[in-house]
Formats: sequence, structure tokens, C-alpha cells
Amino acid sequence: MTMIIRDFRPSDAEAAAASYSAGRPHLLMTPEAVRHLVTSATPEQHYRLLVGELDGVVVGSGRVGVHAFSSTKGQGFANLSVNPEARGRGVATAMLAVAEQHLAEHGVTLIRAWVDDEPTAVAFAEKHGFERGRSAHFAHLDLTAGLPPVPELPAGVELRTAADYLEDPRPLYRVDVEGTQDEPGDVDMSDLGYEEWLEEVWERPDLDRELTTVVVADGRPVAFSAVHSDGATRYWSAFTTTVAAYRGRGLAKLAKTDSLHRALARGCTDAYTNNDATNAPMLAVNDWLGYRRCASEWAYAKGI
Repeated sequence: MTMIIRDFRPSDAEAAAASYSAGRPHLLMTPEAVRHLVTSATPEQHYRLLVGELDGVVVGSGRVGVHAFSSTKGQGFANLSVNPEARGRGVATAMLAVAEQHLAEHGVTLIRAWVDDEPTAVAFAEKHGFERGRSAHFAHLDLTAGLPPVPELPAGVELRTAADYLEDPRPLYRVDVEGTQDEPGDVDMSDLGYEEWLEEVWERPDLDRELTTVVVADGRPVAFSAVHSDGATRYWSAFTTTVAAYRGRGLAKLAKTDSLHRALARGCTDAYTNNDATNAPMLAVNDWLGYRRCASEWAYAKGI
């Protein structure tokens, strides 16, 4: 058996996307998005997409980089995936070693990783010195089973889509940044600038602007439900948020419900989402929509 850990090549996109979701059908990643994640990363992120080969076949991938847009410096990430049939053969261990060396060289002192709530994955993380933190849950919605109706629009509120902001998406950037500031999680993104947001978020090839619903009140966007899709039947809730001054009015629920109705009308059949276990308001919205938990993951961290 010959093992090679190397950097991603554009020709690896399909295999890298497949390894990301192998054994995890609740995750969505397209080859185009894989390429974009590599090419859109800024120099400060020191992003590397590692691939693991066994006998010339790509069987795993590792997304590694620095949390450059966080106000807390010295943090990095290493999220590894190995195809189920290739696990237990040292690929993840070898990728992790390369990742740790790379991050240490760029000033990282704390590595964060998301780990599937599955015995083998958890054992691997803890064997390599990672300690468990917060949890998050994935949920699935069968769109063909029916959806609750879109809530009535409050006075002065209208619904648009992200496609209406192609000429100037800055209003959506403002909603995104404000919503991210108090999103439950270990890493803030308060230093994410507009140009970086354009490159990394707005220009992602799997961002579905027609399915991303924007709530407008008092003449400006105040909430949205951003969507990634595979262009066929699968729908992923990338981020749903409301600016602080407009919370408590059901606008996130309105945005997400409208977006799902758009997806159903276009032929999507399966919707997936992920939420921090402490995000009670959004978990309640998802329960009302009919989402049912299908998997969980743990945030792990390791000092280096």
C-alpha cells in the first residue's frame, strides 16, 4: 500500500467533494465549491486543501487554515474526511500531522476541528489530544412531505431574493456581519471585510441566490436565509439571521419558510441544516418547519 499526502490539484475537485460527504449524506459540497474554497482564500488564511491517496486513489481530504478574520488571533482549523472504506489505514493521522506542522508554522497555537458524533471519529480526535467542546446538530426535511404555509407578512415588510442585489450586495453583507457577531460558536468573524466577504461568501458557486430569501423592512434588508444547493434536488441552509433591532418578530422564520417553498417549487426534495445545540430560537423554527435531527457533531480543540 502506497500512501501520499499532498496538496489539492484542480483535477481532484470531484474526489475531494465526494470525500467531504462520504458516509455523511447530510453534508453538501460540489466540485465547483471545492475549487472556489481554494482559490478564494486570502493569503492571511494560509489555506491548504490536503488530499490523501492510497495506491493512487484519492480517499480523503483535509481543510486546513488560519482563522484570520477572528478578533482572537492564533486560532486555526483542521477538518478531515476519509472515505469509509479507507478508514483505519492511517490517512487521517498522516493528514493531521501535515496540518499541525503547517498551522504551527503560521502562528497557530490552538487548532479547532469539527468531529462527527460517532465513536470512531471521537476516539481518533481524543487519541490525538483534542478536547471536546460544544455540540451542533444536523437536521433533514423531506420537502415532498409538505410544508407549513408562509407566515403572513407584517405591515411594511416585503420579501425579495439575493438575486435582487446582484449590482450591490453590500446591504446583505451588513446583515451577515451583524448576525455573525452573536451567532453561537467558538470563533467570531468580526474582522471579515467586504471584499473578503464578496470573494468567499457572495461568489461561492453553490450560493443559490434565487432560493436565498431576503426580508426587507423600512426600506432595507434586515434578515435573510442564505442557501447553497447542488443545482438539482439538494438544499443546504448556509445561514439564517436577523439584525438585532428586528429580532423577535418572526422574520427569520418568514425568510426560511419562503425559501423552502421556493426550493420545493423548483424541484428540490431534500433540505438540510445545522445548528449549534444552544441556538434555541432557530431550533424551534426548524422543528416548526418539520426538520428532524439526522446527525450531530462536536467541536474539539487542541493546543500546539
